[in-house]
Amino acid sequence: MSVLLIAGSPSAPSRSAVLLDAVAARLAQRDVRVGRIAIRQLAAHALLLGEASHPALQHAAEQVRRADAIVIATPVYKAAYSGVLKLFLDLLPQSALRGKTVLPLATGGSPHHMLALDYALRPVLQSLAARHILPGVYATDGQVTLQPEGAWQLQSELAQRLDDAVDTLAHEGLKLPATNGFEPVPFSRVRCSV
Repeated sequence: MSVLLIAGSPSAPSRSAVLLDAVAARLAQRDVRVGRIAIRQLAAHALLLGEASHPALQHAAEQVRRADAIVIATPVYKAAYSGVLKLFLDLLPQSALRGKTVLPLATGGSPHHMLALDYALRPVLQSLAARHILPGVYATDGQVTLQPEGAWQLQSELAQRLDDAVDTLAHEGLKLPATNGFEPVPFSRVRCSV
């Protein structure tokens, strides 16, 4: 199983990339292969001109095609996802997400923009034929903070929501077995007494 992480921020470092890193760490604990695309590192000229035949953009589209599931992270600007993410998604084939589960993540300055996941990004993902779009995770700037030593810290409530989202991605999107609770017991080992 492989998951492709798509960073839709035009800047680095970014809080949305921190969310992707947190998801990558959680997936690594489950031995899931993770690939990455940082859209800001793709050929900007080709993105702006819509040159889908550019080798870098073709390679990125091939990464999307090969992935079993997709995690997309974006900052929210003016109540919508980032422009670089829009450029990239517009260049993908109409059925680029067919059969895939997608987990959307977003960061923004305040809770007022959390609906951007549902009202701006979700329709585009649906138009690309995503099989299942999981409930997104939205984080405010105050929930992803830069520490004095230079490390990023996630608020505990946000970390729990990411744990839950990765669990859902693992079970619903990747069909991985549960990692908590009891191990499955074969029916032949079940004993009944009356």
